Amino acid sequence: MTQLEYAKKNIVTGLMRKIASREGMPSAKLCRLIAEGKAVIPLNKKHKISKPCAIGSGLATKINANIGTSTDESRLEDEIKKLKVALKYGADAIMDLSVGGDLEKVRREVLKVSTVPVGTVPVYEISVRAQKKYNDFIRFDAQDMLEVLECQARQGVDFFTIHSGVNRESLGALKKHKRLMGVVSRGGAITANWMASHGKDNLFYVHFDEILEIAAKYDVTLSLGDGLRPGSILDATDKAQITELKNLGKLAARARARGVQVMIEGPGHVPLDQIKKNILLEKRYCQGAPFYVLGPLVTDIAPGYDHITSAIGGALAASYGADFLCYVTPAEHLRHPDSSDVREGVIASRIAAHAGDLVKRRPAAIGWDKDISEARKAKDWKRQIALSIDPEKARDYRLSSKPSLSDVCTMCGRYCSIKLMEGCDKK
Repeated sequence: MTQLEYAKKNIVTGLMRKIASREGMPSAKLCRLIAEGKAVIPLNKKHKISKPCAIGSGLATKINANIGTSTDESRLEDEIKKLKVALKYGADAIMDLSVGGDLEKVRREVLKVSTVPVGTVPVYEISVRAQKKYNDFIRFDAQDMLEVLECQARQGVDFFTIHSGVNRESLGALKKHKRLMGVVSRGGAITANWMASHGKDNLFYVHFDEILEIAAKYDVTLSLGDGLRPGSILDATDKAQITELKNLGKLAARARARGVQVMIEGPGHVPLDQIKKNILLEKRYCQGAPFYVLGPLVTDIAPGYDHITSAIGGALAASYGADFLCYVTPAEHLRHPDSSDVREGVIASRIAAHAGDLVKRRPAAIGWDKDISEARKAKDWKRQIALSIDPEKARDYRLSSKPSLSDVCTMCGRYCSIKLMEGCDKK
């Protein structure tokens, strides 16, 4: 049985107990959230990892780091290095988005090395196979699609991004209500091209029940992809996006009925004043399913700094109820990211998630801030650095300067407010 099927029978599994203990939550409550479709545990029956997690309502906000080869950069060793960096700095999940080189080999190695859940976007491999075989990336059929899904599930992939909501209805809305940026999702663009070329509706939509059978067999969590997410803040929350979201809500209900865990992917580029609306709409149309957001990026003007634009949006999204943040690196929109970009992206996303958890009144989050504040008040530099989200960087900054007094920093020196008030309180 899947974790959802166990939960529906009110059976608390060992996995649920392990994760509930880490979350500081009664295992029965986590079981109930999974049964209601408000939380998921993305873990394939065939994948053994040391750090499984749950994503959803009442849980700590989780973050995902994307890695993977491109058609221009396809060195396996680089991707494994990025994977290890993402794990070191605290990613809760990894997505392998590879489209270059030996995809099976890359995925096999990622699954072996990763200590956290691993996700993929299967349409990438489907298209790469078609390109290699026919020199045509959209020359594939339902059998090709299902073969890739079965292969990846058998390997141990924990969650699939499936673009089932890009169908004739949602693309019709896009055609009727023009956008500045059109379709910016790679999976969404492949799907739209396939539909236009074949004159048929989306295979991932038409054959959704067969996809569910594979997912149920291995307990693969479906992450229903937002193929029509906005790529500009001027396109946010438009007719096409909302039409797709409503379709995803219907598909999510079908998945849960089959015992398949499901979460929903969301935008994208969204201005600050529309983030709350996007979260509320997803929770309404998708019956409280966990919401997995890319950023969101709150402005389009910051290439090279999009880990910051996404952290701003991610913090706000998490505070309003987003459950899973997909990181964005400084390389977004510009190049294939390297390991330093991955580090920056993971840390920025973790800061956003933590900021959201403070608003959600997560005891562990509040306790962390309390502990570091106490260390700062005591001028306990060693403990303050150890408690920081990136101790290496904090330590490097501290060691790079030579304060005139050992218990202060070079920003204020002898005029350190904390030190001054210690003297004031004694008078």
